[in-house]
Amino acid sequence: MSTLFNPSSTLALFGMPGGMEIVVLVVIGLLIFGRRLPEVGRNLGKSIVEFKKGIKGIGDDIDKEADRQETTPVEKSKTADLPPAKITPDPVQEADIKVEEARQNKEE
Repeated sequence: MSTLFNPSSTLALFGMPGGMEIVVLVVIGLLIFGRRLPEVGRNLGKSIVEFKKGIKGIGDDIDKEADRQETTPVEKSKTADLPPAKITPDPVQEADIKVEEARQNKEE
């Protein structure tokens, strides 16, 4: 087993950047972007706004489609493929009918 490459020891060399490292990175960023930094910030802000508008537009489209499907009646062609539904009679009504038939038969 080779001790030259050990991932855990390599990661131990790179911890979270401290205050001095962040200052160095900011200085390097200012040197690289310099005068274009306001433009870069403005473009980043515009792209974030456009992204949010796109997400909101997708949500609005989903809501419109859901509302449209709720208000649209079921088409006849969609139900034509279904077998006829079995309607089970109400047991209370059947009992009432039988009672009435029995009363009529008794009276006769």
